[in-house]
Amino acid sequence: MPDYRAPLADMNFLLSHVTPLSAIGRDDLDAATIEAVLGEAARLAEGVLAPINWHGDRKGATWSNGDVITAPGFKDAYTQYCQGGWNAVPFDPEFGGQGLPWLLSFPVQEMWQAANMAFGLCPLLNQGAVDAIHAHGTPEQQAFYLPKLISGEWTGTMNLTEPQAGSDLALLRSRAERAGDGTYKITGQKIFITYGEHDFTSNIIHLVLARLPDAPEGTRGISLFIVPKYLQDGTRNDLTCVSIEHKLGIHGSPTCTMQFGDHGGATGYLLGKENEGLKCMFTMMNNARLSVGLQGVAIAERATQAAYAYARDRKQGKPLTGGDTVAIIAHPDIKRMLLSMSSLTEAGRALAYEAASYLDRARAGDALAQARVDLLTPVVKAWCTDLAQDVTSLGVQVHGGMGFIEETGVAQYFRDARILPIYEGTNGIQANDLIFRKILRDKGEAFKSWLAEAQEFAGASGSLQLKSALTDLGRAAAHLGKIAEDADALAAAAVPFLKAMGLVAGGVMLERTALAAKTSADPAYASRKQITAQFYAEHYLGLTAPLTAAVASSAESWLRSDLQG
Repeated sequence: MPDYRAPLADMNFLLSHVTPLSAIGRDDLDAATIEAVLGEAARLAEGVLAPINWHGDRKGATWSNGDVITAPGFKDAYTQYCQGGWNAVPFDPEFGGQGLPWLLSFPVQEMWQAANMAFGLCPLLNQGAVDAIHAHGTPEQQAFYLPKLISGEWTGTMNLTEPQAGSDLALLRSRAERAGDGTYKITGQKIFITYGEHDFTSNIIHLVLARLPDAPEGTRGISLFIVPKYLQDGTRNDLTCVSIEHKLGIHGSPTCTMQFGDHGGATGYLLGKENEGLKCMFTMMNNARLSVGLQGVAIAERATQAAYAYARDRKQGKPLTGGDTVAIIAHPDIKRMLLSMSSLTEAGRALAYEAASYLDRARAGDALAQARVDLLTPVVKAWCTDLAQDVTSLGVQVHGGMGFIEETGVAQYFRDARILPIYEGTNGIQANDLIFRKILRDKGEAFKSWLAEAQEFAGASGSLQLKSALTDLGRAAAHLGKIAEDADALAAAAVPFLKAMGLVAGGVMLERTALAAKTSADPAYASRKQITAQFYAEHYLGLTAPLTAAVASSAESWLRSDLQG
């Protein structure tokens, strides 16, 4: 199995020179502190989580009579993870968190996801539960649940999806009845619940969407409830895991079907206000969407490392100019694939960290930063998970026939990555969110602000490809404004527009990295960053033109098609 090595040089460089922690007011986090935090995280990722990744995929989690046993080594790894204080990194010190910024938490999270994505899903979902209770819980709920969720003593889940209601939450059927004592009785079934049952912790705190009897129709009538596996008095709540899914990937992560209320109703506690559950749930989902985008970067990094290692070791074929057999990394097409993998991965990483920087500023009360993180969230989620499909597929290709063999390990990255464009809102939904909610709702002001900054930077950098791509993107955005009253036409243009914006935003971040690297004390590092940015500009920024052309014309064919006949 290929080893994982955390890309500490790139992480440290980004946090020091491209998306610096000093820019969010954290001058207390000097270079030595950052290196110490990332170095310790790398030791856990490389030495504990990565070695059990392949076996977790082979063995998976097992279900028996409502109980789930996680893959070999996972429970012990979780104990070490919590003992190291890693679950508490970004959270409020009032409840036991370390209060570190999301900008520093993102590279730490990236290591968990790259080393072992199936394991990393548990803290990712728990993170969402912490955010929701912190933002919407009563002081009593915060005091009771947050310390244990933040320490990792308990874990949290997100329960949205039902068999008949995937992305369309208006179709939810789970019910909540007022019990008369301030609690509610929850009945219904939820599917695709990540870590809905496991053996890591003594309690699992489920956040469950359900509908009250007198609730309005549609999404306006959904409430959110805290439904613990075990109640405060230690009794088992009326809920059970009735099965786990057999999946394409992430085998080590138990994906559960949860049944609530077979014996009179599971006890639940309202989180937030009645009929405002969707508002509370989006607190979880918006953060989770950035983290899923980061998962795309992480699995791309893992695949890229494996491909480089194999290409350096595998000897086959002679140079076209003659000579002895060489390692395949010397062949032009292999170089092309490897540079494609590394440039996409580095662009995605820098963009995800940029979004984390805005998230920290927004949480400090910066309204303009909030608008920027809102704009970037669907792009990070969708574009970074799309690039993970390309990168992990190229990783298999670099290995040739050996990549198609499970024992080499790279097929797992390809399989694991496939879920990323689907969960936490499909990438088509992200594209619609970008167009309808993040661009048109404020008449494009947040987008125009981002575009103007990017164009000013491109002009100063001298990158002709970046300037051209930004011009194309600006024209496409202007077209969206012209068809703003035609919802179907906008929806038809949404995905190509998001893809184009992702490509351009990634290009901006790579060019920023390359320019910053010119001042690096390491000439070899600076050269690599220059080559990466140049390759990306030549091979990917040119794709913006056909994508933006599709924005202007895609509705024409789409609206005339009849796929039902």
